[in-house]
Amino acid sequence: MTTHELLTIQHVWPTLAPLIFVPQTESEYQRLVATLDAVIDQVGEQESHPLASLMDILSVLIEQYEDDHVPELV
Repeated sequence: MTTHELLTIQHVWPTLAPLIFVPQTESEYQRLVATLDAVIDQVGEQESHPLASLMDILSVLIEQYEDDHVPELV
């Protein structure tokens, strides 16, 4: 990663940080799920959509929280 790329990320991160994070609480988990729902509404089935990778990232964060905090149904 170049210095320029890092500076770009540093510039935009304060805007993105409230939307892309590792949830630690049920409330944060619910916020992330709501964000994912909004992204899904925009992306739909379009794999080439600019936000498709964001949908993937949010899904992984949510799945990890569920694996760690939600009991499995037997």
